[in-house]
Amino acid sequence: MPAWLATALTFAFVIGLYVWDGRRNSGFSKALWLPVLWIIPTASRFPTQWLMLGRPEATQNVTDGSTLDAIYFLLLIVSGGIVLVRRRILTAELIRSNFWLFSMLVFGFVSILWSDFEFIAFKRWIKTLGHPIMALIILTDVSPVGAFRVVMKRCAFFLLPTSVLFIKYLPEYGRYFNPFGAGMYRGAMLTKNELGIVTVLFGLFFVWSFLSRARISDARERRDETVLSGIFVLISLYLLRYADSAAALVVFTAGTAIMIGFGMRMISRRYFGTYLVVAVAMVAIAQLTFGIYEQLLTMLGRDITLTDRTMIWTDVIELQTRPLIGMGFESFWLGARIEAMWDKWWWRPNQAHNGYIETYLNLGPIGVALLFLVIVSAFRRIAADLETDFEFARFRMALLFSILAYNVTEAMFKGVAITWLMFHIVVIAFPRSQTHTQQAEPSSGRSKSVRAYGRNLPGASPGPTADSGAQNEKTAYYRRPVQ
Repeated sequence: MPAWLATALTFAFVIGLYVWDGRRNSGFSKALWLPVLWIIPTASRFPTQWLMLGRPEATQNVTDGSTLDAIYFLLLIVSGGIVLVRRRILTAELIRSNFWLFSMLVFGFVSILWSDFEFIAFKRWIKTLGHPIMALIILTDVSPVGAFRVVMKRCAFFLLPTSVLFIKYLPEYGRYFNPFGAGMYRGAMLTKNELGIVTVLFGLFFVWSFLSRARISDARERRDETVLSGIFVLISLYLLRYADSAAALVVFTAGTAIMIGFGMRMISRRYFGTYLVVAVAMVAIAQLTFGIYEQLLTMLGRDITLTDRTMIWTDVIELQTRPLIGMGFESFWLGARIEAMWDKWWWRPNQAHNGYIETYLNLGPIGVALLFLVIVSAFRRIAADLETDFEFARFRMALLFSILAYNVTEAMFKGVAITWLMFHIVVIAFPRSQTHTQQAEPSSGRSKSVRAYGRNLPGASPGPTADSGAQNEKTAYYRRPVQ
């Protein structure tokens, strides 16, 4: 098929999906386009890189972003902040429920004081505010699960088909040579690893949508969800094959297994913590007895150093001269330290290829401890939600595990990476009271079909009950209904 025809058909398919989505979800808040406009460039290429598509310099990672990129992300952050101000969230309640995440954010800001590059660190900190802001735009919606589904689909409609187009028919955009001279596929992203993790995130989402479709009461919507999810699961598997990322393959398989496992009758959701402890113990015993780590790497065609990652870990830790407080917010890969790494490693690494080590380099053990506390609190919350909001909870658990596992080989707890945003969506606690639901839905201006769609979605927030009362008033997070 000629490239021009493939391009025309692809964009006709994409436009058709957006038209269909617009008709189906016309009543959802227009503010949900802000997370979409945030996710698409953070998952693929920054605005400047899209404008420079095809030029050699467009394939390089942006350290601090161009002026256009800075303006673009700043406008989204300000717009998102205005949306949240208009929703009149009770900030004190929000901070109380997310104390460790808030503490990590504050410590990152304080660490700017001892960074060797204060202004750059400050700009990076401001940019990362977009993650909690965009996450809250989704989570403060009248139907958070429905809003999340809408955002993920709108992003996938563009990113996944475009990646297939670039790989198959426009290789000047979708393929590249790595520093070792090997040909790689990247789709609409910048590297094969980014293609891998983006495919994992959206692939798991559509696997979850497919698994939970039976709980949709409306037959037409159930059929549409089945067809759409099936198509995009196949597209995800296709892209995962071309990504050639062992980490992405393992994470996708494990995340899918978690969601399927939770759906089995023999698995008790109440004892998930026990299952986890047993699984960790079994893996530890297998490693000590059979050395399964080395065998798994061999089976996946990878060497024991994880393509030199373990050696990079040693080098960067030696360059960390402030072992207690770190080098400052996202400040390690600047100045003399990055020059030293580039002198030793000719392919010029710009991250530690491990999210936990990266956090240690920038924020020290204090930052790592805060990150650990955020993860533990999120895990406990999701485990409890398995009893009350099973469908969304099992997806959040799979997503949390996938993000944590992927950060063993890639540093994704930083910057404007899509993985960092998804982490915020998973870990932020935002319980909405029944009182708020009762007040907000009639005043939201949404159509009857959209409210029905929200009720039909698996994991959607329940409607008001006869038991709503004073306790709900105490847990309300809003001063007035969401607009």
